[in-house]
Amino acid sequence: MIYGYIRVSTDKQTTENQHFEIKEFAHRQDIVIDKWIMETISSTKELEKCKLGKLLKKLRDGDVLIASELSRLGRNLLQVMSILHHCMSSGVRVWTIKDNYRLGADIQSKVLAFAFGLSAEIERNLISQRTKEALLRLKAEGKILGRPKGRKNSKLKLTGKDGKILAMRMAHISKSQIARALGVDRLTLSRYMAEHMQDPLRISKDV
Repeated sequence: MIYGYIRVSTDKQTTENQHFEIKEFAHRQDIVIDKWIMETISSTKELEKCKLGKLLKKLRDGDVLIASELSRLGRNLLQVMSILHHCMSSGVRVWTIKDNYRLGADIQSKVLAFAFGLSAEIERNLISQRTKEALLRLKAEGKILGRPKGRKNSKLKLTGKDGKILAMRMAHISKSQIARALGVDRLTLSRYMAEHMQDPLRISKDV
């Protein structure tokens, strides 16, 4: 099966350009797109809840996934690497038009798949390890972790994660990395921190 994947992050963005690029590419390669996957998702939506996440579970050895560019596959580098690792490990070929990637079952792609998976795992482990160390230090200092009683806006995605955010900042983890780890946009994290907590690194050079 050959899948054409189109993704935009807001309703205001158009799918027409991506659809045209993939369609023209298929015509030049003399191939037929068996199924189109189109979705509009926010930068904070979990992969499992997206159409692409559901498609990844269905892809089989020999299938081809075509997108206009690699950045369309995920909301950040870590997610893109994870998706590519899954595809390469499953024998699924990933072709992109603008980047001109042809990732498949060859030895080069398998090496890339290993690198993608290893990089993602290392980043996750480093963030987890530094966060745990900082949390232990904060608890030892008697800091109250979690959401204070009486705080409103309980529906906020970051509510109740003040301690974890504080610990990660104390471990000198950048706001961008924290946002990725918590599944939110960096601006969302910055606004939350400005309204609900004090950045422990604010007085020093921000990372």
